[in-house]
Amino acid sequence: MFSTQFHYRRTLRLRVLQISTVLSLLCTGCNEQSINTPARTVQPKHVVLIGVDAMSPNGIINAQTPNLDTMMKNGAYTLNARGVLPTSSSSNWASMVSGAGPEQHGVTSNSWERDDRTLPPVLTGSEDIFPTIFSLARKQRPELEIGAIYTWQGFGRLIERSALSHDLSPETDEATVQAVRDYLISKKPNFLFIHLDNVDHVGHHDGHKTPAYYQAVSGADRMIGDIIQATKDAGTFEQTVFIVTADHGGIGYGHGGETMDEIEIPFIVYGKNVKQGHLIKHKIYTYDTAATLAFLLGIEQHLAWIGRAVTSAFTGFAEPDIGEQKTLIAAPVIHPPVSLYAAAGGLYVDTDAQVTIKSAINEAQIRYTTDGSEPTSNSTLYEGPFTLTDSAVVKAKAFLGDNQQSNSAVGFFRLVKSNSNNGINYSYYEGDDWHFLPAFLTLKAKATGRTYQFRVDKLNQRNDYFGLRFVSYLQIDSAGQYKFYLNSDDGSKLYINDQQVVDNDGAHGTIERAGTIELKPGLHKITVDYFNEEGGIWLDAFYKGPGISKQIIPADKLFLSP
Repeated sequence: MFSTQFHYRRTLRLRVLQISTVLSLLCTGCNEQSINTPARTVQPKHVVLIGVDAMSPNGIINAQTPNLDTMMKNGAYTLNARGVLPTSSSSNWASMVSGAGPEQHGVTSNSWERDDRTLPPVLTGSEDIFPTIFSLARKQRPELEIGAIYTWQGFGRLIERSALSHDLSPETDEATVQAVRDYLISKKPNFLFIHLDNVDHVGHHDGHKTPAYYQAVSGADRMIGDIIQATKDAGTFEQTVFIVTADHGGIGYGHGGETMDEIEIPFIVYGKNVKQGHLIKHKIYTYDTAATLAFLLGIEQHLAWIGRAVTSAFTGFAEPDIGEQKTLIAAPVIHPPVSLYAAAGGLYVDTDAQVTIKSAINEAQIRYTTDGSEPTSNSTLYEGPFTLTDSAVVKAKAFLGDNQQSNSAVGFFRLVKSNSNNGINYSYYEGDDWHFLPAFLTLKAKATGRTYQFRVDKLNQRNDYFGLRFVSYLQIDSAGQYKFYLNSDDGSKLYINDQQVVDNDGAHGTIERAGTIELKPGLHKITVDYFNEEGGIWLDAFYKGPGISKQIIPADKLFLSP
């Protein structure tokens, strides 16, 4: 009798467990609007997201940033997070708060408007836009005090402002920070989004990686310190998690392209239950920010989101297994360094080149090559400045321990003698209302001369509606397929033996286009046409081929005549 009852009860328990398991599996899809986020043991009372427009990792490394340094020393961070393409503000701010990329939310450019969009979102929530952290937080936790204070007014069109308890767009960063301070003290918000704009403004006006740009980053750092102090004055600091990040970086006078300078951003987490001095080793994307906010606020992220919460930043959560992947650290800087659009290195006429490489991390080893190949842990150890007597492509990487290394830094060093036959013949033209390259052969040149590289280099006598034709003879040593690149603002074209190879024509910002051609050993006529409509001015020409890594076309391979 006992045995029969035991068997019956055991069978009943098993059936109940099976039914519960089936119901659990069936309920996985019950809520079509959300998916589960990780178990929440870190939930703070207050979350502050500070977004600094166009603040690049390079800006943090090179500017005086004591507050950000303190946050990284006492928090978790990476300086190698990534934004989305295109590297425009609207696309990246939308991705940051939407937990998704442009493919999902449809904000594909700065020209996007709610009633004028090329790509519709995959779905819409409140206010007929892709659901953001603001609407999800309001719907799931209606009691929250939620605010957004942003200098760039354009941010407001990207979010559901009806979900906000407090919505303000001051005209300056200083006014924004003052409004933030007042709000933090008076309302003690549960979630506050802050946007600071001046770094982007200076990047466009004075250029990225310039003293003015670094000064602007230092200014943003001071404002971040003021915001943190406001939480202390409000008595909420101990229960607050801060996230500092950016929408994009920049190159030259702008952004929107496909370079690491433009797409890499910082991601810094600081505050309650955050690991101290923790370098986040796995990859982070800007849409992971919204997922992390959802995790901190205790809400379910939307089913359409692709972001993942960066739980590894918090105590009690392990780093995910990244296998053989190396953790990225800051790349070294090759001197002479990058200047606006110009790559590191330079042109040296009748002189040798001295190469200096500096690491952003004191403990890291720098390994380098001078043939354009990728450095490894077995490449030459950098122990001090060295001299080049011939043109070279220098690449350098930083290595720290067995599993941490940087991306490669590259410098193009071009050496040439003035008493040689090396050089490029140029002709300078002026026109009116050009929007594409003119037919230079039908125009009379206003000036002619000799130069050593396909650069404008102040050959222009005015800044608008001028053009240049460069003609030289390129020495090819090995037969094979060669790829040529033009990086220009505005339009340009490249011809080899009068055959068009690269078409980068039209009025546009600094973009790169490429083309290929089969070449035999010998001298080949190379022609580069360039024009500037208005605004920014830039031209550079690269090539690569058999045994030649991608590089600025060396001056000692270009000849005035065949």
